[in-house]
Amino acid sequence: MSAVINVSNDATPIETGHKSVLFYWAEWHPSSSSGGSFDVVFNALAKDAADVKFYRVEAEAALGVSKKYNVTAVPTFIFLDSQGSIVDRIDGGEDVARVTQCYARLINSPSYDSPQEQHQPSPVLDDAQTMKSALHTRLQSIITSSPIMIFIKGTPSAPRCGFSRQACEILTMNNLQFGYFDILNDDEVRQGLKEYSDWPTYPQLYVRGELMGGLDIMKEMQESGDFVEQLDAMEFVTKASVDGNSDTKEGASSSLNKKLEQLVNRHRIMLFMKGIPSSPRCGFSRQIVEILDSFNISYDAFNILEDDEVRQGLKEYSDWPTYPQLYVEGDLVGGLDIVKEMEESGDLKDLLVGVMND
Repeated sequence: MSAVINVSNDATPIETGHKSVLFYWAEWHPSSSSGGSFDVVFNALAKDAADVKFYRVEAEAALGVSKKYNVTAVPTFIFLDSQGSIVDRIDGGEDVARVTQCYARLINSPSYDSPQEQHQPSPVLDDAQTMKSALHTRLQSIITSSPIMIFIKGTPSAPRCGFSRQACEILTMNNLQFGYFDILNDDEVRQGLKEYSDWPTYPQLYVRGELMGGLDIMKEMQESGDFVEQLDAMEFVTKASVDGNSDTKEGASSSLNKKLEQLVNRHRIMLFMKGIPSSPRCGFSRQIVEILDSFNISYDAFNILEDDEVRQGLKEYSDWPTYPQLYVEGDLVGGLDIVKEMEESGDLKDLLVGVMND
């Protein structure tokens, strides 16, 4: 953990010899002042840091420090390497996600202790780099497969670690629709995403393809009381399905249909099954999970055994009487028999891989 150094005059030096993050703020600016979205993220990053100095600079009080780095707006973030050189900066704006991205690049950049370390020969292009490029393309496809995407250990209904469980609980309690990817099922993604995102731990949360951070940052945002607003994710909040004052059949049916429409569109590839992918409760569900998993794609699943309203209502909504049911881009593909036929013909691979690569 790195203590935040508050700079309110020019007497506090910005030291070299270690990487540093300078956060320029002003009392009159809500997002950068105490408790604002940028302040929350800055403090969360400082909690996890070991070898990075964090300076919280009052821009209009420490004028010399502001002038040194040509700061003309708040918030401004300056990212310095161990020699004091600027490696990245953010001038103004409201893009909280960029802070975590720039910080991730900073902590993963080399520390220059000797002249020899500053000049490393560039590797020759080879098959390894071609494979790396293909992996990055795949990772980008998974990250953007859902507007809100979280990479966890396990599934939302059966998390395999406490951090993943807490992260999913935060998203759920804010009524956010989100997709997920179980990194325990794909070690290539598990290891590759760390380098791709410059973020070494899990869970990892992405919004519209941009890294927001891990559990600590999610918790800080949640504690500030405006989690959804900080993610700029109001459009992905699931509205209340049933009006408590409406008891007409027409109103209830309309509300249920809206709920089902939101569910089938919760992820680009959505499976309704008995149980969860890691623990199917019937042979048909187990078989369709095995087929989907064989393609190493990201998909979401809904356990119909936990919601009888969905279990019964979806049969009428889709005009399909049995489970499991597979949806792609909100459209019904069919049940196990159709999925198996499409797998044998090659049509299923074309459909699923095509959707993930769009």
